[in-house]
Formats: sequence, C-alpha cells, structure tokens
Amino acid sequence: MTHIVWMRRALALARLGEGDVQPNPLVGAIVVRDGVDVGHGYHARFGGPHAEVHALDRAGEAARDATLYVTLEPCCHHGKTPPCTDAIIDAGVSRVVVARTDPNPRVAGGGISLLRDAGIDVTVGVCQTEARRLNEAFEKHICSGLPFVHLKLASTLDGRIATRTGDAKWISCATSRRMVHRWRRAHAAVVVGVGTVLADDPRLTVRSAGGNHPHRFVLDGRGRTPPTARMLVEPGRTTVITAQMSAERERELDRAGAVIWRIPAPDGTLDLTEIWHRMGEVGLNSVLVEGGADTATRLLRAGWVDRLSVFVSPQIMGDGGSIAAFGDLGIERMSAAFCLDDLEIRRVGRDTLISGVPRDRALNQQGERKPA
Repeated sequence: MTHIVWMRRALALARLGEGDVQPNPLVGAIVVRDGVDVGHGYHARFGGPHAEVHALDRAGEAARDATLYVTLEPCCHHGKTPPCTDAIIDAGVSRVVVARTDPNPRVAGGGISLLRDAGIDVTVGVCQTEARRLNEAFEKHICSGLPFVHLKLASTLDGRIATRTGDAKWISCATSRRMVHRWRRAHAAVVVGVGTVLADDPRLTVRSAGGNHPHRFVLDGRGRTPPTARMLVEPGRTTVITAQMSAERERELDRAGAVIWRIPAPDGTLDLTEIWHRMGEVGLNSVLVEGGADTATRLLRAGWVDRLSVFVSPQIMGDGGSIAAFGDLGIERMSAAFCLDDLEIRRVGRDTLISGVPRDRALNQQGERKPA
C-alpha cells in the first residue's frame, strides 16, 4: 500500500478525537510492518496520551524496524505528557512518515530534527493539504492566539434565510441539522446574534451528536437577551457579550446562569477584535457562528470569517420581504465579490453543502499574507 493510503487511514483515525482534545490538535498514527497495520491510535482526550504513544503501545515489539505514519509532527517537548519523539526512538521505529510539520513554536521542525539525528528516516508532506484542513483551527490559534471563525448559514436556492415574518424552520433538512450538531461538538464555542435568540430561541446543544456542549455566546450589543432564553437552562456555559446593558437585565441574566462580557467599541457597538482576542485568551481555538444576516454580514465585511459553509436547500422564497443571507457587503464590481477557495461541495440529504475559505484567508494559510 502507498504512503497516501496509510496516511488517509491515519487522518480518519485523527477525526475520532473531534470535540474531546481542544485546544490540542487532532492526530492519528499507524505503525506498519511488512505492509500490515500492527498498531494504531489517535489523540482521544485533552491531557491524555498522544496518538503515537497509543499506536506504539499496541504495536509493542512489532514496532522495531517498522514505519510510523502520523498526521502531525511528533512533539519534542514536555507538556502534559512526555515527548513523543522519545517514545518513537525507544520503540526502534526505522521510518516516520509525517503529513504536516507542527506550527507550534515549541515544535516547528524540532521533532523531525530529533528523529533524523537519531538515525530515523523521516518523510514529510504526505497528504499535507488534508492534514492542514483537519487542524485549521489549531493552526490559526497557535500562530495568532485568535480563534478560527467558521460561519454557517442555511439558505434557499435564491439566497434567502427566512420569510418576511422571520420563519426559518426548517430551511435545511434533518440530515444537515444533524451535521451542524456534530460541528458544534467539534468547535470550542458557538456564536449567535441576539436577533437569532429573539427570533428562534435556539438551544445550541449537540443533542443529536452526543458529547460535550460548546461554550455558547450571544452577540448582544444593547442587552436584549431574555433571561427566559432556552439556552440558559441547557447543559454547558452561556456568555452574553454586550456593549450596553441595564443593571436589571444583567442581574436577571446572572440569576439565569449567564456570564456577561462588556466589550464596547468606541462607537458604542461591539468590539469584534477585542471579542476574538478575549476568546483566544481563554483558550477557545474555534468558533462556529450560526447568526443571522446581520451577524454574517458584519463578520464577512470585517474580514473575520476563516471558513464559510452554506447549506443550500432546493427551495425558493422569492422576494416579498424575505430575508437575504447577507446584507450590504459594499460590492460595486464583480471583481470585488467575495470568492471562496479550498472548496468542498457535496450533497447532504436533500441539501447541497458549499464550504470554502474566503480568498484572502486562503492566501493567509499559504503564508502569502499576514493573518488578521
């Protein structure tokens, strides 16, 4: 079997850790000897053994003179666990195939150098595009300190997200909604605007996916979040971010279990830059934004969207006051339109999922422009 086949198996293993290892990266590893998988594993929980250790433990003596496939460069520093490079060298592995170097400054090629210095043959770059996509949130956070912002929308064929009365249940199909629950589990936080809270009263849980609930955030510039919102009685944490809120409403939300962040901009609106920095500082490496048109428009205009995903439903609303997915983006020429790269297009139930990286962000990930 080729390197690509084994590495894709390792990448599939890595995904099994989604939602359980944040803010660590997803990593999978396979020990192969004479064309046979003799031991495999993945990073299953934050603070637990890394993928390489699981794979080597399962392989035992069969790891000697074998090849180790790993989706991210092995760590070479003491953290919550010992360096994986030590375990690899001690196991007697003769070759290591790595999908992608670790952008963490504490590693950043150091693990590969240590392995080569120990006489181990190291190959780097097998399936590196898939490996980068797998850990795009980790890479942004470790390099910039900011969370990866994933904007999700559900729209009709004509780009509408609600009727003129605000009814949006349901534009996307049940299969798409289950996928969104899995996305919530895979992200550290989920964000909505207060308009979505008032219109839909969402729960923002992972009820159909199981596992840990994300930290819920409401962007609420004027303090309109009702203390009776359903999300406030759901498991997990809810934080309301405001620019101005009455003392009475703050007390009500506090009694309901919400945390309040006051992050005003000089013009009295919310300071998005400070919000993302605050989230990054508390260790939230990825954010799934499920807000409506106002939130989506503001984030896209401000350049804060790292990935945009739209579930397109085979339905048509027409105009008649229905709500468009985006408001005014300031586009006057087609050459200035937002364009998505790194595209994924696939059927999800009756819907079509279109997901991609805004072009400027794609350039950032290739190192051609400085991240925001």
